[in-house]
This record gives sequence, structure tokens and C-alpha cells, in this order.
Amino acid sequence: GLVIDGRTLNIIFQAGLEHKFLALTQRCRSVLCCRSTPLQKSMVVKLVRRQLRVMTLSIGDGANDVSMIQAADVGIGISGQEGMQAVMASDFAISRFKHLKKLLLVHGHWCYARLAKMVIYFFYKNVCYVNLLFWYQFFCGFSGSTMIDYWQMIFFNLFFTSVPPLLFGVLDKDVSAETLLGLPELYKNGQ
Repeated sequence: GLVIDGRTLNIIFQAGLEHKFLALTQRCRSVLCCRSTPLQKSMVVKLVRRQLRVMTLSIGDGANDVSMIQAADVGIGISGQEGMQAVMASDFAISRFKHLKKLLLVHGHWCYARLAKMVIYFFYKNVCYVNLLFWYQFFCGFSGSTMIDYWQMIFFNLFFTSVPPLLFGVLDKDVSAETLLGLPELYKNGQ
């Protein structure tokens, strides 16, 4: 890991040492910026995101972390003694830092698996519907007549095909939370 303070970051950005800084950060698993200004924090996130083309995650608990959280791909706000500004600017909110492990390993895995299944479901639903309309055109001689009434088409999407996404969103858990917390390497399977 790398721990760097605001004075050092100021020297890096003013002297044009960004590439050397990035070379150093690539060798680290995590980078902590302490005693730095909100602008410096967001500049570090933007630099890493732009130059290394990686996904960035920022975690903050106060108003001074808002610009860093907004500059990252995923922002996590911790509600605490410093107020709710970080929580309001973040994508996800947790009450304590200890909940970060469960948020990433359990809920992140479940969310990724659910989204992948939903994409497949929506493709399947639309392919079935378009095939139905395609084959109907052969029977009506390509006259342009509609096979399904407009209201039935709305109800098809609204009522008949909305139940599976709701069930998947609430009930689908491919692996239990205890297993995901016990085996963190399962998170990489989805990727």
C-alpha cells in the first residue's frame, strides 16, 4: 500500500511527476491520500482513471470527500459524525466502514449476477416478441397490419413480463452470503 500526504501530492502535480507517481501506484494494491485537499483527492482519482484506464472506487465520510466520490466510477459514502454530504453524493451508503466488505463481496456479487441474468432475459423476451411479429408478416402478406393491439402490447411489457425481473431482483442469490464472505475469490468469477 501507499500512504501519501497533501504536501507530497502538491509537489507531484506541480512538478509534472504524474507518470512516476502512476508507476509507483501500479505496484500498490491500495493508495491512501491523507491530509490532502478535496481538489487533490479528486485529481488523484481522475489521473488514475484517465491514465491507467481502470475502474476507481472512492470512499469518504465528510464534505471534503464529495469531489473525490463524484470523480470515481463508484462512490461510497459513510454516514458519520462529519455529516451526510458524502452519503448524498455517493452511489452507495453505509453506516460504518466495517460494512464495506459485505457491500463489495456479497451485494456486489449478487448485483453483478442479477444484472447479467436480466440482460439475457430482456434479449430473450424481445427476440420472442420480434419473431412473433416477423412470422405474422408472412401470414398477412406484408400488409402492415398490426397483429397485437396497442393496449395489449403495453400490458405485455407492463404486467406479463415484469414479474420475472422483480422475482430475480428480490430472490435470486446464487451463492449464500456466508460463502461469499468466506471465499472472496468468488467475486472474480462474475468478471
